Amino acid sequence: MAIALTLQTYLAHKGIAYDLLPHRHTDTSVNSANSAHIPPDRLAKSVILEDENGYVMAVIPANRHVRIGRLNQVLNRRMGLATEAELSPLFNDCDPGALPPLGDAYGIATVVDESLEECPEVYLEAGDHEDLIHLKGTAFRRLMRGSQHARIC
Repeated sequence: MAIALTLQTYLAHKGIAYDLLPHRHTDTSVNSANSAHIPPDRLAKSVILEDENGYVMAVIPANRHVRIGRLNQVLNRRMGLATEAELSPLFNDCDPGALPPLGDAYGIATVVDESLEECPEVYLEAGDHEDLIHLKGTAFRRLMRGSQHARIC
């Protein structure tokens, strides 16, 4: 499948240069990082949470876990993890479990873990289980400028 069309269009609209990094088929972000021979703390993954007010995307390093209690505190909400079935219509051009961590591209509010802010380069899921997008850290920070930033891992 390569890069999801929504993501490709979004990056072009924002004028963001990127490289596509293929890797063997994997089932988790950490395995994707290992397969692509990149540090897992530089692979940004998305975790989608929800409550009665809608969805929020948490963007965190692949080797970390979102602290839902901390995120709820930051947002003053009571959110839980969204299910794969709920996410399919929102990310209809992506494979389940390979959601790009760019909520703005899909109209989803985003909170970015502060640990990603200083990375010289960042990798993202491209929408399938066999490709990553490689961005300069400055490009990633530009894409995340409108998102909320907090320590959520």
